[in-house]
Amino acid sequence: MLSIEQVKEVLTSTEADRIERTRSVTNTDKFREAICSFSNDMPGHGKPGYLLVGVEDDGSLSPDLAITDELQKQFASYRDDGQILPQPMLSVFKQPHPDGGEFLVVEVHPSDLTPVRYRGRVHIRVGPRKATASESEERRLLERRSSRFRTFDITPCPDATLEDLDLGLFQNTYRGKAIDPEVIKENGRELVLQLSSLHFYHLNRNCPTNAGCIVFGRDPLARFPGAYVQYVSFGGESLASEVLESKVFNGNLLDMMWTLDRFIGSRFTMKPVKESALRERYIWDYPEDAIRELVVNAVLHRDYQSNSPVRFYQHSDRIEIQNVGGLYGDVNPENFPRVNDYRNPVLAEVMMVMRYANRFGRGIARAQALLAENGNPPAVFEYGTGYFKVTVFKHPER
Repeated sequence: MLSIEQVKEVLTSTEADRIERTRSVTNTDKFREAICSFSNDMPGHGKPGYLLVGVEDDGSLSPDLAITDELQKQFASYRDDGQILPQPMLSVFKQPHPDGGEFLVVEVHPSDLTPVRYRGRVHIRVGPRKATASESEERRLLERRSSRFRTFDITPCPDATLEDLDLGLFQNTYRGKAIDPEVIKENGRELVLQLSSLHFYHLNRNCPTNAGCIVFGRDPLARFPGAYVQYVSFGGESLASEVLESKVFNGNLLDMMWTLDRFIGSRFTMKPVKESALRERYIWDYPEDAIRELVVNAVLHRDYQSNSPVRFYQHSDRIEIQNVGGLYGDVNPENFPRVNDYRNPVLAEVMMVMRYANRFGRGIARAQALLAENGNPPAVFEYGTGYFKVTVFKHPER
């Protein structure tokens, strides 16, 4: 909640690049563009931007607009639904108005990972001007990001060059999903600028980033020896059991996930279970979408500086998925899995763009819901210094 002084500021301020007031609750494009522009913070205020819902241009309360819990949930969903990338940092809350009644506040903090896009376009505002960023403005956002953001995936990979990347994969598969095609057609930017705007190339160091090498590298294992998934099927309940099948999934991230996705889609089976003399239902041994969510989670959150792979082991009674890298950032044993943070935010964006993840921070919750719906016991999580493991138990009737 805002203080009395802050309320007065946001209701009366003429600082148009940090404040937007609206009586509408249906113009979702307008709202997301505002969130995107506040995230980019083109003027460099370093302060939050505010979208005020239910407030007139003069700061007075809009008549006949109820600030309901459903409305609050609607605006909160813009953080996680994957349409604004990278994920914006925002909070949504009801605020009392000095004249009585209340309005809704969407507080958006400047992003560390600019440029931020909505539907492939970089939205900015400078004073009253609202626009899609020009090439020079986008470059400024890139330079600002480079000076302050230091996760492993955004770090330059100095021994790599453009020749180490599969540029056709970027141009023909990824680019059109991540950037609005009209933007690509309009601006005609050179390839390194396109790569850099999506965090795959470091302009100052003139080399790909680690994310670029992981996602599009011709040989990712040459630089990241653990960047693969090891699948093993055992005939019994222990590692000493007979190995029935063994596979390795490797290559660049896009190719590896494509192959894994199809493997998981063909791996698990359903069978009918009689409910009555005339009715039957179908159950999975393991619901494939739950396993897919948990494998994506392991690939996304793993520590790519380790030489150990993601282990995807199927026993006769359970599946174990383990990755190097324990709980990260704001996540701790007390708030897991309610709180989410990203060791690899660029890779999280890639997973969202390619639709391997549907929403930010929902993979574990969705997997648990799918297991419950199918009748499997809930997944069990173990984590410690340097590792994270999830165990999924087979359906008791299978």
